[in-house]
Amino acid sequence: MDLSPAELRLLIAVESTGSFTAAGREVGLSQSAVSHAVREAERRVGAVLFERGRQGARPTPAGERALVHARQILRQLELLRTEARDAAAGSVTGPVRIAAFRTAAAHLLPPALDRLTTRFPGLRPQVLVVPELGRGTAGEVADGRADLAIATLDDNAELPGLQHGDLVTEPYLLVHPAGHPDPRSLPLLDWPENCSSYTRHWWATQDWLPPRRLDVADDSVVLSMVAQGIGMAILPKLTLLNPPPGVEVVDLGPDRPTRRLVHVTTTAARHSLAVRELIRELRAGQSETISM
Repeated sequence: MDLSPAELRLLIAVESTGSFTAAGREVGLSQSAVSHAVREAERRVGAVLFERGRQGARPTPAGERALVHARQILRQLELLRTEARDAAAGSVTGPVRIAAFRTAAAHLLPPALDRLTTRFPGLRPQVLVVPELGRGTAGEVADGRADLAIATLDDNAELPGLQHGDLVTEPYLLVHPAGHPDPRSLPLLDWPENCSSYTRHWWATQDWLPPRRLDVADDSVVLSMVAQGIGMAILPKLTLLNPPPGVEVVDLGPDRPTRRLVHVTTTAARHSLAVRELIRELRAGQSETISM
């Protein structure tokens, strides 16, 4: 017998709370009832889904995969109800879940969401800001936590099981303290998310870059430290749309490095009208934003 939506929600509650007791409080069941329900779900799935111990309940590898599908199934059931009602009423309503890295959330999303919610006041965008490290924003889509992600993608990279489309390719620019007599004498500031393979290749061929490097938390900290005269940096255009006083931004010429920004969805989410309309608004506004 297939698992019911209520059972899928219970599995997700166990994952999110980390214990059967806390999950029971969340869904209104006793700890013993939750334990029994999870054992029954494991029996029907044919695999142990959670490790039990003093530290609570943690998903096993089988559980992690089951939870991905649980989140995706529940989201599709939600879209089934919402979009059927919307089709009957001629409207677009409900939540649309978006994962984006910090500068995309700050600069690309607001104008697109403003236009989208003006057209469809019943939509409720939910934005999750995720660092572009490891699986990054695309991982949130793959795991069923987001309907759409704004991600960075190398030209040769693949996203198995996901669909993606180009939004914009933004240039990298040189930024250094304004008026500094010798910016190249300063250390090069960098941050963990600045990890594009083609950017790294460009860096490796630039013998004029300072040999000393300081790694900091993120690009906003990099920019702040440049303004304070601590170093120089190579930053993407989105970070430099509203630079602080005290910095000078310099174009790196036709061979400058670039960063490719894409939208990422699942095949199922791509059929959602809200997601299609959001992609349309992102595409409509991205060139104007990057050219500012």
